[in-house]
Amino acid sequence: MQLPVYLDYNATTPCDPQVLEAMLPWFTQNFGNAASKTHAYGWVAEEAVTIGREQVAHLLKADASEIIFTSGATEAVNLAIQGVFHTYHTKGRHIITWQTEHKAVLDTCAALEKQGAELSYLPVNNEGLPDLDLLAESIRPDTVLIAAMYANNETGVVFPIQQIGALAKEKQVLFFTDATQAAGKLPMDVQADGIDLLALSAHKLYGPKGVGALYVRRKNPRVKLKPLLYGGGHEKGLRSGTLNVPGIVGLGKACALAGQLLHSETERLSALRNQLLDGLLETGSCSLNGNRSALLPHVANLSFSIPGANQLITRLQPQLALSSGSACSSALAEPSHVLKAMGCSDAAAAGSIRFSLGRFTREEEIRFAVEAVKKLMGN
Repeated sequence: MQLPVYLDYNATTPCDPQVLEAMLPWFTQNFGNAASKTHAYGWVAEEAVTIGREQVAHLLKADASEIIFTSGATEAVNLAIQGVFHTYHTKGRHIITWQTEHKAVLDTCAALEKQGAELSYLPVNNEGLPDLDLLAESIRPDTVLIAAMYANNETGVVFPIQQIGALAKEKQVLFFTDATQAAGKLPMDVQADGIDLLALSAHKLYGPKGVGALYVRRKNPRVKLKPLLYGGGHEKGLRSGTLNVPGIVGLGKACALAGQLLHSETERLSALRNQLLDGLLETGSCSLNGNRSALLPHVANLSFSIPGANQLITRLQPQLALSSGSACSSALAEPSHVLKAMGCSDAAAAGSIRFSLGRFTREEEIRFAVEAVKKLMGN
């Protein structure tokens, strides 16, 4: 068993060997530009992009023409939210989101407020779940977008996406979901769920860093966006720039593998996560943040009685690789905005640790992790 045991899969995942194998030829012999239309190098690269687009679409039950490749989820989030605001501002300037969203969403919304957007930041209950009645009451005639995270990156709490999508359709409001943590971990159907825009990132599902995608609905309704980048008109004019062919091949392969393994991995990881949870909760030294019946299968966020999660994580570091929350916010000293929105005290938020398991987590590692934490806590 390799130490430290990696239990921070929500921060990033190792590239699956099959993904790496699929990518390697596109760095060397198949190095063509997918936009080169006059020779075989370009045609071969274009075909690889087409296959990757189909693989991403298949995971979401979307059409390949609805997939736009980006540099990652943050760019996809910005393209979705800014693109909608600047395209539909004549209809309205009101956007609804939640206090527990990822910083990519919250910071984008804050930037748009400076440009005249009106934001409603809705609360969640103490289990991290939204009030759908409050959402319905918050929708106005000038509401152009609802932005709801599919599953929270810190707690693993899964939102009732289908109900939110149905309400958005009823009110004729566009619905965007940041599915970065859920894509490849939960079954998805953008049509059945009423999703108009969806962001994902390759490195959260065993693909390479630096590539992601945005799903953009083309029918009922057709969603239009203003681009963030100009120059060349790539990706239907929504994302100019030479396509990252190796990255796209890797993302496509990662999506294909995730689809094949989804059900078996859900069952396996749920069992391991429950083993971890039960082993730690029985000590009486920690409590779960979130609704256990509404969690991603591989995530648990626990508040420990010892003051300061970073102190605990540092002491565990030789044995376990853990985090106190989002990797994007780990440099910040203040308590998690997600846990604070759920009503956690400063002490409980500061004493929280996120355990996130993955494809290469084994039972012996979970047993080791439980014993290491118990020993440190004096149990």
